[in-house]
Amino acid sequence: MRSLIVTGGAGFIGCNFVRFALGQAGVERVVVVDKLTYAGSPANLEEAAKDARYRFVQADIADEGAMRTLLDEEHPEAVVNFAAETHVDRSIDDPSAFIHSNLLGVFNLLESGRRLAKSGRRFRYLQISTDEVYGSLGADGLFSEETPYAPNSPYSASKAGADHLVRAYFHTYGLDALVTNCSNNYGPHQFPEKLIPLMILNALEGRALPVYGDGSNVRDWLHVQDHCSGIWAALTRGRGGEKYNIGGGNERSNLEMVRLLCAALERLSPAAENAALKAAGKASYLELLSFVADRPGHDRRYAIDASKIRSELGWRPSVPVEEGIASTAAWYLGHLDWCRSVQEGKYRRERLGRA
Repeated sequence: MRSLIVTGGAGFIGCNFVRFALGQAGVERVVVVDKLTYAGSPANLEEAAKDARYRFVQADIADEGAMRTLLDEEHPEAVVNFAAETHVDRSIDDPSAFIHSNLLGVFNLLESGRRLAKSGRRFRYLQISTDEVYGSLGADGLFSEETPYAPNSPYSASKAGADHLVRAYFHTYGLDALVTNCSNNYGPHQFPEKLIPLMILNALEGRALPVYGDGSNVRDWLHVQDHCSGIWAALTRGRGGEKYNIGGGNERSNLEMVRLLCAALERLSPAAENAALKAAGKASYLELLSFVADRPGHDRRYAIDASKIRSELGWRPSVPVEEGIASTAAWYLGHLDWCRSVQEGKYRRERLGRA
């Protein structure tokens, strides 16, 4: 792949993939498209912006004219679509933005790609999706690519609809398109509404660490670097019309993840030296733990069977969750200015998704 359009490239996973594409993958041209909603920030792309191979376009993927014009200008070999509203709690509060971006936006990208492919140019479309489209697992079992879809939130329903559109465009129009479904990502540049950065920042400030329900909801945790290498494997070696599950094989409950984070913070920024923690009357980060009312429709367990991408494409995750959590905590400690700038005027780490 010599030229890519990366939509949603100013967001968490997108910006990490842009760095991967310009660095390890050595792509010759990367065009980032981002609407710059609350979760997307130019601060995530400061390094990439210095690279002559990089271009940024502020646009909405649901803007048909803008997407058509951009693809006609750039003639990319591929579009990798990260652009989406992704926070389940926000989808409970207001589903409309999720339908706009996650369904209408994907439709526009597929239509623009179809026009480009009809001209005889090489073109591939990769939809970045989620394991949440499969619904909730019991105590046993794994999500495979053959697991029926059973989304339980407006967010996951909108992503499921987009996956079906991609499949339809492959089977109906012959568009070279495929889907990856990933497990829970964590790592640098994640907006602080998500569990890992929220807990890190709250702990450092001596604020409560709110855990939904009893904290036993289980997720398969995947470091964003491993996800990016899996995306690249699917983009460059995957078969058109296929789905590939990308999971870290790291099942942990939310409570376990919070405990891991607290242990990592104790090593990096000992509680005894944290003035905010002392002011809150706490002697350890774990004392900030607070169980709160569960969110509506909270899926109990996700777990990915990633055997297909492992066997077909030779991909393997490489970051153990304990190591990844420690490095992620260290990154946030070293980038508190970034944390303040991306939240300013947008988010106060308040509770969302009460329905």
